[in-house]
Amino acid sequence: MSEAFIGDIFPYENETYGVTIRVLPEYLEERSEPDVRQYFWRYTIEIENGADQTLQLCSRHWVITDARGRRQEVRGDGVVGEQPFIAPGERYTYASGCPLNEPSGMMTGSYLMRRDDGEEFNVLVPAFSLDSPHDRTVLN
Repeated sequence: MSEAFIGDIFPYENETYGVTIRVLPEYLEERSEPDVRQYFWRYTIEIENGADQTLQLCSRHWVITDARGRRQEVRGDGVVGEQPFIAPGERYTYASGCPLNEPSGMMTGSYLMRRDDGEEFNVLVPAFSLDSPHDRTVLN
């Protein structure tokens, strides 16, 4: 991932046990078809290890909720086919995607991390919005 994504452009951030998760969601017009209620987002995640041991990202758990309140959970090993090791002070960045049948929604979740000493713990991913220009919700 390009260095251009590192830093202050991530609008969502959370820190758990010295591990900071940053998220940048982006609506992809070119992959979406609003006429048939298909909307697609790319999200870029940066994981920064501020802990004192190397960590391995073992698994992920996502909770995805669309604008109508329909919820789905996704669990799996690693991310994008990897179970990366992240040394103290290092960052790991990846991008993935999320389709919805509604023009907006939100995601939140966690990663199961394992330390060098074998201890496992969950790192929370901040809740982040999936917003498209096709969402006509008016708040009054």
